[in-house]
Amino acid sequence: MDSKVLALVALLTVAMWSPEADTKPISLVERCWCRSTHNTVPQRSIREIKFLHTPSCPFQVIAKLKNNREVCINPKTKWLQQYLKNAISKIKKKRSK
Repeated sequence: MDSKVLALVALLTVAMWSPEADTKPISLVERCWCRSTHNTVPQRSIREIKFLHTPSCPFQVIAKLKNNREVCINPKTKWLQQYLKNAISKIKKKRSK
């Protein structure tokens, strides 16, 4: 067998058996979490709200419900807009004191 072919096979074998990196592929990191959003989510069933913004995705709002289900909420929903305005005004009041 040619020494170049043998070296190539050895290199490929080593590359295949090397430990995988801990980082995720770029396609998974930049993937949008919310593919569809809900306009109506009962506020009393929400336990926690997370806000995500990635360079390749629009602003995303993820609500964790009391039954541990996670749903995406449309950021333009009226009650959510009011919630954000109230939260921002509370922060401004705390900073001005």
